[in-house]
Parts: sequence; C-alpha cells; structure tokens
Amino acid sequence: MRALYDQIVLLLSTPLYIMVIGAELLISHLDGVKAYSWKDTFHNFFLSMITGLSDLVMRGVSLIVLTFFFRYSFISWSHSIAYWVILFLLTDMMHYWLHRLGHYCRLFWAVHVNHHTSTHFNFSVGFRTGMLEPFYSFLFFIPIALAGFRPVDIFFVYSVCQVWAILTHTEKVKKLGWLEYIFITPSHHRVHHASNPKYLDKNMGTVLIIWDKLFGTFQQELPPQHYEPIRYGITRPLEKDTLPVIIFHEWAAILKDLRRKELSFKQKLMYLFGPPGWSHDGRSMTSEEMRKQEEDPAIKPSSP
Repeated sequence: MRALYDQIVLLLSTPLYIMVIGAELLISHLDGVKAYSWKDTFHNFFLSMITGLSDLVMRGVSLIVLTFFFRYSFISWSHSIAYWVILFLLTDMMHYWLHRLGHYCRLFWAVHVNHHTSTHFNFSVGFRTGMLEPFYSFLFFIPIALAGFRPVDIFFVYSVCQVWAILTHTEKVKKLGWLEYIFITPSHHRVHHASNPKYLDKNMGTVLIIWDKLFGTFQQELPPQHYEPIRYGITRPLEKDTLPVIIFHEWAAILKDLRRKELSFKQKLMYLFGPPGWSHDGRSMTSEEMRKQEEDPAIKPSSP
C-alpha cells in the first residue's frame, strides 16, 4: 500500500516539477540571470537518487516499526475530514522537529548539511537531500502512529508535504501576501537557506509557518534597506565542490575534532551532539554566537 501511495505522489508531482523547473529556467534566461549550473544541478539530483535508495532500503523497516506502535494506539479514528486534517498537522509538526534536530545537533547536521551546501537557490535544490535521513526520520512519526493514524497514511501525507517543500526553493516567487502568515513560502525558505548570521537556523517548517512562530525560529525575509542581501550556502564554504566533499566534509570535521587529545570527555560529546559550530576554544561559533557578534562585534564566542 505504501508503494502505491508513493507511485501516486510521484506520478502527480513529476510533471509538476518538470513544468516549474522549465518555467524557472525560461524566466531566468529572459532576465539574463544564471539561476542554474550543470554541475550543481547534477549534484542535486544525484543526492536525491542516493536518498531514494536509502529510503527504499528502509521502507520495510520503517513500516514494520510504525505498524508495531500503531497496534498499541490509544485512539481510534474513522477516515473523516478531521482524521486527515489532524494527521497533516501532526506530520508537519513532527517534521519540523526532525528538521530542527538537523540544525541543532551536529551529528544530525552532518546528514542534513548536504541540503545547504549549494550556493544556488532554485527548484532543483529541493532535491539535494541528506542520504542517511531515511534511516532515522521515521522515528519521529512513532507518536503519530500511537495516536491512531495508519502508517501508510502517515507516509502518504509526509510525501505530499515534501512536494510543497520542494516548490519553496526558488527566487522567482516574491512575497505572497496573506499566505506568508500561514504557509512556508519561497520567501520564508530563502531565509532558511541563507548563511547570513541573522537568518541561520530559521524557518524550519515544511508546509506551515506556525511551528516556527510557536517555537521561536521564525524570521521574515528583510528588504535590502534593512539587511544585507541573502548569501546562500553554508558559513564555511566547501574546499572543493565535489560529491565526496559535499557528502562527507562534516563527518571528516567531526572525526578530526574527536581526535583532539586535549579534549575532555564532555567536550568530545559537545563536538558530537552539541550545536554545529560549537568549539571549546572559540575557534568557531554557533549560529547564536554569530548573531550576537553581528549585533555587537566586541562579543567573543564563549568556551567552557
């Protein structure tokens, strides 16, 4: 059944992706803007295929795990409108927390950082995914299964949410009026992909912006007269723009930090599970430290 749902979403979304990418390419060409590069686009779709293979490997495991917990669900639902609305809200919220974990814990950032390495921002960047994420993302849906929602329905709603997420990766769509108060829009997601200190780790929702507003991670896109233009990519640019570097650079950096002989056990744990950028000696900064230093350059990064 899950395979059938996946095929339905793929069948409906693929023509949509082709149309919007084609339209973006055409508009960029007419505007004289180079929104795509062959190398970057290849990286995006290659990483998407690798993640798809990971998802295929984990499909049976994730379904078995969620089905196990569904058997112990404490609520029984009929397939009404309320069922689908509540399922959508819960799925969107739990993916917010999955996404947030990928930004606040370095171990999971090592997986998610792939998605942020592109210095472009176009629809194809939405396909640049963390190839190991399918090995643990389904764990965030266990509470939803316990709440009485069928695992196949959870995966279906999650897949639909991902279609929306991909469509937010563009510079061609500006502010969307009242929709900005409800949904994650391209404007919101441009902020999320920015490496400017003020924008780091913001707007981590998938479809609805309410989770960011509720949990303190919302930041609107500011006009040029109020803040500097958006810079896409990560705060420390990659030494080489190759697939092995894109995939493994953060893992290599973690291993290098863990091998430091002067570190205490607690410091090693912080390099593994602390926020990205944390350092014991102030040689690098977390996103929060960067924001504080941007507001007051005299502030130095803290160290224990």
